[in-house]
Amino acid sequence: MADFTSALYLGLRHASATLPPWTALTRGQPAALAEPEGAEAAAAALPRLQGLAAATLLPSTLHLFWDLLRQLARETRSALLLDAGAYPILRWSAEGAAAAGAAVRRFAHHDSAALERLARGAVRDGLRPVVVCDGFCPGCNRPAPLAAYARIAGEGGGTLVLDDTQALGILGAEPSAACPFGHGGGGSLRWQGVGGAHIAVGASLAKGFGAPVAALSGSDALIGRFLDRSETRLHCSPPSSAAVAAARQAVALGARYGDGWRARLLRLVLRLRETLAQAGLVPVGRLPFPVQSFVSHQGPELAPLLWRRLQASGVRALLTRGCQELAPRLTFIVTALHRQAHIDGVAQLLARAGHAAAPFAPLAHAIH
Repeated sequence: MADFTSALYLGLRHASATLPPWTALTRGQPAALAEPEGAEAAAAALPRLQGLAAATLLPSTLHLFWDLLRQLARETRSALLLDAGAYPILRWSAEGAAAAGAAVRRFAHHDSAALERLARGAVRDGLRPVVVCDGFCPGCNRPAPLAAYARIAGEGGGTLVLDDTQALGILGAEPSAACPFGHGGGGSLRWQGVGGAHIAVGASLAKGFGAPVAALSGSDALIGRFLDRSETRLHCSPPSSAAVAAARQAVALGARYGDGWRARLLRLVLRLRETLAQAGLVPVGRLPFPVQSFVSHQGPELAPLLWRRLQASGVRALLTRGCQELAPRLTFIVTALHRQAHIDGVAQLLARAGHAAAPFAPLAHAIH
């Protein structure tokens, strides 16, 4: 019936016939010797979108953050201050830096006061704070307090390192009640009105832009140092020409049509929140982000039951636990390719499942 497991938020798929041609899938050379075909042009469009100075492409955010965190830890005596709710790729990269001798300390998820205490302690120890976090957390449907994080990192002479994979292409400048995503799709810094030369943004384009490639953006000095010292650009294969072509096309299409796609996406997400609330399910968080999780007041057993009922009816959804290993929740990823009929069909299935769930009479009562 419908699939709510794809993270191609804007519906960009990049069929081969829609992409400009390339002369070779790869040149067989590392990026340190020769940039992939079209990579420099694709990278040049991103910092303008994000409000930053320069960018470079890498195969994935794992390559990007593995390299970047080790570099920052080596450049000066630094402490990596990691948000405890960070996505696994950031955690793995911090662990790699720790194995290379970096000091890594964690603070509670989105707790700027706890971060400030850690940063002050690091400065007293003669270490520069490198704050590491996600710009937006789909697990709790909340943005990180980036203004506070950037201030804390800057006051300690350090760096804010941001994984903006979720927000890039979706969130943008000047959000409002009528347009909560904002405009332009430039990501979390634009959405929160935060900037600074001490901020580095890594993001995969595989979600908002549908291109399996990552970009590191920041100041000219930061990107220059990264290019000079990157180990993954020397020892790993670069992004393929196909991925680079998809990235370049996606950013161009987003500039022309992105706000319209986001408006359609917003309507669909709001419809999902409304119809599932009528079925007795409570959305996690307030933002109508494409990733929407739901819980029930009737107990943690309901989400797995409803998930199984959806699966049996041909609807693919996710059973998740969020960013802090909470009780199971039912999660849907909405894209601009969905239709209102998909949303309404899910609501009807959940209503019937609620009636059939014997221990959950209060849910059935809420549907009437």
